[in-house]
Amino acid sequence: MKRLARLRRFVVFALAALVLGFVLYQCWFLAHIVYWSGHDPEITRFMQMRLDRLREKDPRRQLVHKWVEYGRISGNLKRAVVAAEDAKFIDHEGFDWDSIQRAMEKNQRRGKVVAGGSTITQQLAKNLFLSNERSALRKGQEAVITVMLESVMDKRRILEIYLNVAEWGEGVFGAEAAARRYFGVSAVGLAPEQAARLAAMLPMPRYYGRTGDSHYLARYADTILARMPAARVP
Repeated sequence: MKRLARLRRFVVFALAALVLGFVLYQCWFLAHIVYWSGHDPEITRFMQMRLDRLREKDPRRQLVHKWVEYGRISGNLKRAVVAAEDAKFIDHEGFDWDSIQRAMEKNQRRGKVVAGGSTITQQLAKNLFLSNERSALRKGQEAVITVMLESVMDKRRILEIYLNVAEWGEGVFGAEAAARRYFGVSAVGLAPEQAARLAAMLPMPRYYGRTGDSHYLARYADTILARMPAARVP
């Protein structure tokens, strides 16, 4: 009986330790999000992973990245990105359930993961803290961080950070770096066609950054351009 009682106490203490560890881990995420609601992230987990990979070939390699405030990013790019990535960005609370349902049905038809249905907030959660690993645990953590982001930050701040940390080519991050790399202008000076082109690159930025023009990219950019007038941004 004493041995059984000790075993029960051990199980209770172990479970309590796991719960406490989980809570502290989530508090670590929340503390960063609260800080970043008023301070600009210098580098994200995803950016650091890319930099580490680039430095395997060139130890002196640096990312091309310059932060610009929300007002210094073209409204054309804001509308283009929302039109392309998350048309319901203004209205949802972090998750677009209709898009998630469509992605699940598409994945079932293909027999593999070909679509994700992630919102801009979900993508930002992954870029700030997580890896590209496809697992239920990673998606669960992404969901928790997404709720934190939507609870702490307003839509304007979420979109501002997203546009400043999104990948737009090999080692190219953020709207300012992308605008200068591909069009020789600042982020605030992007024309509608240029903004649509950058938004079309987001699903495969390193691929399109290498290949440049492609028929599919041009057609997708035209589709985004047509959707932009209806896009609502904060």
